[in-house]
Amino acid sequence: MEYKEAIEELKQMSNRNPKDLEGMKRFGINVENALVIPIPKLRAFAKKIGADHKLANELWGSKIHEARILCGFIDDPSFVTEDQMERWVRDFNSWDVCDQCCSSLFDKTPFAYKKAIEWSSRKEEYVKRAGFVMMAALAVHDKDANDKEFEQFLQIIKRESGDERNFVRKAVNWALRQIGKRNKKLNKLALRTANEIKRLDSKSARWIASDAIRELKSKKFKD
Repeated sequence: MEYKEAIEELKQMSNRNPKDLEGMKRFGINVENALVIPIPKLRAFAKKIGADHKLANELWGSKIHEARILCGFIDDPSFVTEDQMERWVRDFNSWDVCDQCCSSLFDKTPFAYKKAIEWSSRKEEYVKRAGFVMMAALAVHDKDANDKEFEQFLQIIKRESGDERNFVRKAVNWALRQIGKRNKKLNKLALRTANEIKRLDSKSARWIASDAIRELKSKKFKD
């Protein structure tokens, strides 16, 4: 599919109206350049397009909110470079674009673990969020990964748990919970980490820890 055709189809799917825009804003989504297209429709459109690395990079340049989410669905991770990941992550300006790109594309690249670690220490809010979203996504999707990969993440989670920014702390919490749900060993280590975090002098850390402990102590993940 050509760029102009893809843009035209996106615009035809658009349901941009004040009510829906306000709804997106309430969920903390940046509606600048948003067309208001539900994720299921974008996924169906991505299936129609198929994998297309060239088109993904062209659509990213459009700056259209939903086009950038679509890019994460259609790009081929085997063609994604570190330079591309750095360019895109610097453009993240909304949590949903960040999360969809990281959990649908970036976590499938050979650079996923490296970038998760690098981005977790960056100052930019959405870049830092991306690091922890990657950790959460890898914990769910990379079934063959060694536990040691996630043990190193737990130390980073503890280190960054004092970040009070909402989109960062929620991602830190997400990563901690997903790692703790991989298996019994990691459940135990994640709970230990959560208890260490809970003792830190930080409102954010206490929230991250308490929420994670509540979920990870449930029988569902310990049996």
